[in-house]
Amino acid sequence: MKTGFKDKVAVITGAADGIGKAIARRLADQGASVVLWDIKADQLNALEKDWKSSGIKVKVAQVDISDETAVEKAFRETVEELGQLDILVNSAGIVGPTQTKITDYPTSAFDEIYRVNLRGSFLTCKYALKWMERGGYGRILLIASIAGKEGNPNMVGYSATKAGVIGLVKGLGKEYATSGITVNGLAPAVIRTPMNEDTAPEQLAYMASKIPMQRLGTVEEAASIASWIVSEEASFNTGFIFDLSGGRATY
Repeated sequence: MKTGFKDKVAVITGAADGIGKAIARRLADQGASVVLWDIKADQLNALEKDWKSSGIKVKVAQVDISDETAVEKAFRETVEELGQLDILVNSAGIVGPTQTKITDYPTSAFDEIYRVNLRGSFLTCKYALKWMERGGYGRILLIASIAGKEGNPNMVGYSATKAGVIGLVKGLGKEYATSGITVNGLAPAVIRTPMNEDTAPEQLAYMASKIPMQRLGTVEEAASIASWIVSEEASFNTGFIFDLSGGRATY
C-alpha cells in the first residue's frame, strides 16, 4: 500500500457510488482516513462494512449537502473525532431533466439541481475552509463538468449549475492562494457512472459523440487525476479546472 496520504483526513461527498466512491477508495489505498458522505444510507453502511473488513480507515455519514446545518455539523463531528480536515472532494451532484427545452423545464427541477450542485458546492467549501484555515493546509476538489464549460443543449439546469461550480473554483482559488489551501475543479465529459444511467439514451449518445476518443471515461481515470490534484505534490495549482474529457475540452 502506498502512503502518499498517510495522516491525512479526507471528506468525499457523493461517495456511495460512482466517481466519489472511486476517489475515496484510491485515497484510502494510499493511506488516508476517509469520511464518506452521501444521502444513500444503505449503500454507505454496506460500503463501510466492506471497507473496514479490508482494513481501510473509513467512516460514513448520511449528509444532504444542500442542508447548511447538516453540512456544518458533519464537518464539526469529523474534526472532533479525527482531529483535522485536510482534503475535501465534492462529488455529489444530480443531472436533472434531460432532453428538455427550457420552455418545458420545471422551475422546481431547476431549484433542486441548484440546491445540490451549486449550493452544495458553496456550503461544503464554506465549512471545510473554516477548518482548513486553522491548520494552514488544505486541498479542495469540486467535480464540475464539461457541460459547465461548453453547455449541453436541453440540460439547462445541469449546464448552468456546473458553470457556477467552475466560477466558484476560480474565485476561491484566488481568495485562498496564499493560505496553503488549494481549490481546483475537475471537468469530466461523460463518465460511466450510476448517475447517468437514467439519462435519456439520445442525450447520452449526443454527449458521447462529442468526445474525440469516441468512448466514455471511467471512474478509475477520474480517481487517478483527482488523487494527484488533492496531493501535496500539486502545490502550485489552484483556481484551475482540469480536463477529463477525452479531447472534447477546447479551453
